[in-house]
Amino acid sequence: MENSRAYIEIGLSEGTFLERHTTVISQPELDRQAAICREIASYWKAEGRTPLAFVDTYGCQQNEADSERIRGMLLECGYRMSDTEEGADCIVINTCAIREHAETRVYGNVGALVHTKNRHPTQKIFLCGCMMGQPTVVEKIKHSYHHVDGVFNPHQLWRFPELLQSVLTRRKRIFAVDDSAGNIAEGIPVVRASKLKAWVSIMYGCNNFCSYCIVPYVRGRERSRRPEEIIEEVKGLIAAGYKDITVLGQNVNSYGKDLDCGVDFADLMASLAELPGGFWLRFMTSHPKDASHKLFDTIASHDKICNQFHLPFQSGNDRVLKTMNRHYDRAQYLELVDYGRKVMPNLVLTSDVIVGFPGETEEEFEDTISLIEQVRYDALFTFIFSPRGGTPAAKMEDPTPKEEKNRRFDKLCNVQNRISLEIHQAYVGKTMRVLVDGRDGENLTARTEGGRLVRLPGDDSLIGQFIDAKITGCTTWSLVGEVFD
Repeated sequence: MENSRAYIEIGLSEGTFLERHTTVISQPELDRQAAICREIASYWKAEGRTPLAFVDTYGCQQNEADSERIRGMLLECGYRMSDTEEGADCIVINTCAIREHAETRVYGNVGALVHTKNRHPTQKIFLCGCMMGQPTVVEKIKHSYHHVDGVFNPHQLWRFPELLQSVLTRRKRIFAVDDSAGNIAEGIPVVRASKLKAWVSIMYGCNNFCSYCIVPYVRGRERSRRPEEIIEEVKGLIAAGYKDITVLGQNVNSYGKDLDCGVDFADLMASLAELPGGFWLRFMTSHPKDASHKLFDTIASHDKICNQFHLPFQSGNDRVLKTMNRHYDRAQYLELVDYGRKVMPNLVLTSDVIVGFPGETEEEFEDTISLIEQVRYDALFTFIFSPRGGTPAAKMEDPTPKEEKNRRFDKLCNVQNRISLEIHQAYVGKTMRVLVDGRDGENLTARTEGGRLVRLPGDDSLIGQFIDAKITGCTTWSLVGEVFD
């Protein structure tokens, strides 16, 4: 068995990972990666078997999209996807660094893989994603998890075939953690998780530097794909029958600011919505400081763009927002909400909120509660503050006891659950257009234009179709309906 302490290190350093330039990976370099895929496939063909690969994903939709590209490259390398780590020839764990809980789960699951690898000594284990953008994490993996064969950060994803070949042939661990952020790689093969819904990354990175967030440090500065590349990708998805397409970015509202083509995010959405075909178009995530009236007007004027807006507010208190480095205040946020509902009376609004930010007082927390009561969100993604090493918030004094944070969190959830139920009750008796997307036990599952889950009886032949559903009941988190004839 190979010496697990031998490794190849590529670019592990700290302090230069926030470069502002964008590098478009050249076609010859991408062709070289494709050629390596063919070489690996030939290797396995000569071995006389089809290898298995398992890809496990933590975190956001951007990570899901990245994993679809990893699966695409593995398929080109001759692998067949497995739904378990056991017996897989290659395991790739795509990690998330947003919250401590996610990191803890990753370490636990990676540690458990030592037993899997003991049963399958030739198994190759790779870690990638946002956690691998942190030098301290990479050092921990290098010295404490010797059964891990390869590590690469988000900027090195396009080189995965080369890294895989190196591990297979050189019998050394590899750490591809070059921190020169800012690349765009087009044309990477994709294996999508669904035949109905698709993620389309339109930009990468973030320039906002919210004081609690690690994303700019691990994903780099904002860089936008060319609009023509995005349009061609979406055209292909429509032709393939995809009905629900979501464009992704850490801050989609900033799209195009780094390009010289005069196209902003609203312009891009309008161009996509004008493509022929029967589909819904969504986007996430938005930052309030860059959300424009123009974008709301664009959504309102195009039937294919769903009247759904995920607009994180994080706190209802101005002092806390300033400490978070959010670059808007409560009044500005509420003005956006008011305008959105003015031009889209049926707007479905969701958001993110953090409870227990360092120094948050009871009165400041109540400002968050009052904002929730005023806005009346359809749903919230709620979090208790989790300090991330390397961010300013991790160094702030945090005198509030955990028990008090938990109490506030429970109160907030109770308020939002009441509001969500009241909103859902108002749907009962209405007929709504929904997209049937699967089955959950005895019932089909479907989504409204606003992303609300609907359970209804019906035949599997309805899956993948837009239908009219009459809403007959509800819970706090979903609707109940029947096919409307």
